[in-house]
Amino acid sequence: MLGIREGIGQRSETVRRSNLSAIVRALHDGGPLSRSELVALTGLTRSAIRGLVGELVGAGLVIEEPAERLGTPGRPSPRVCLVPRSAVVLALEISVDSLAAAAVGMGGEVLDVARVDRARGHSSVDQILFELRQLIDAVAGPGVGRGPIASAGVAVEGIVRREDGFVWMAPNLGWRNVPLGRLIAELLATDAPVSIANDADVGALAERQRGAAVGADNVLFVYGEVGVGGGVIVDGRPLTGVAGYGGEVGHFPINLAGRPCGCGAIGCWETEVGEDALLVRAGRSAGGGRAELREVLAAAEAGSARELAACAEVGRWLGIGLAGFVNLLNPEIVVLGGLYAPAFPFLIGTLLAELDGRTLPAPRALVRVAPATLGVSASLLGAAELAFGPLLDDPVAWAGLREGQVNYATA
Repeated sequence: MLGIREGIGQRSETVRRSNLSAIVRALHDGGPLSRSELVALTGLTRSAIRGLVGELVGAGLVIEEPAERLGTPGRPSPRVCLVPRSAVVLALEISVDSLAAAAVGMGGEVLDVARVDRARGHSSVDQILFELRQLIDAVAGPGVGRGPIASAGVAVEGIVRREDGFVWMAPNLGWRNVPLGRLIAELLATDAPVSIANDADVGALAERQRGAAVGADNVLFVYGEVGVGGGVIVDGRPLTGVAGYGGEVGHFPINLAGRPCGCGAIGCWETEVGEDALLVRAGRSAGGGRAELREVLAAAEAGSARELAACAEVGRWLGIGLAGFVNLLNPEIVVLGGLYAPAFPFLIGTLLAELDGRTLPAPRALVRVAPATLGVSASLLGAAELAFGPLLDDPVAWAGLREGQVNYATA
């Protein structure tokens, strides 16, 4: 009998944790909600929502605000709002030509951000860590007036093992076999969880959470800069593969007679649709960077035939590659980020023509192609969402909530 009672207690606590998680996640994803809306979203009873919200209020994670009266009968349901500074995560981004750090509060509110541009070229790990330390101090160091960082998320341009943040290869950074997870944990000198992932994978997460793909459960995100990365979401969950190496769309072999890629292969998609491919087709030098890219897009906007043709050719190769991925994945939306967002008006025509001619009619009818809306912030915001993952999954663990600790009498 004792064993049965213990089992029931464990199941009850598991359910409670799951319910608290559902409420906090709903508020984090969707913003302030009334108790009535939380009842509808979670399927819990009004009394259960009242009690659980009372716990969260007592822990300082949420506040309740009086609802606006709309002239309808009945007592208006209070609005439940997260307290952004109740849990702050650190988001870091390591790109080829920039580094960034941000302190992000619950609900995705960016409390502070610092970004620095860097000269392109292979970067030593030690130098990157030194510069990151300065950015971290600027947004989350001593004296910034915030509590301790609850967890950290890192977006890096490379092939990352999710389990421990080991960067197997980052060709555009010149890295191989870098234990980045361990190095970041040592840099932060904290026991807080550190999660590391490919920048495009977390960019997909951010665009689905707060950008062009909000509400979509099947998403393909393609991000173009020096390299080309991709993030895939299937049935609402990231598709990462057995170790986290999935989604490396930039290294999909597409042109057997193509050019060498930085990864060591020949004819990767990246060599046809990456930044250098666009610059060379527009008569510029490879490696010209963002300044040259802005010039190309400005000339295309002004109607220059050479630059328009260069964008159209990149769009053609994008469409060829996307046709295969649409047939394979059957997404509801393809989001184009990085250089593809500002170039979208100049490449979408040839892209759609290839997509129409190469994709099976059924998946083609269901997919739309859209530019990303989060710009250069996508990977950084995605790193924050990565960091929030363990907190949202189990708010009991990090908020110190215990059954019976809160008096619900006034909830």
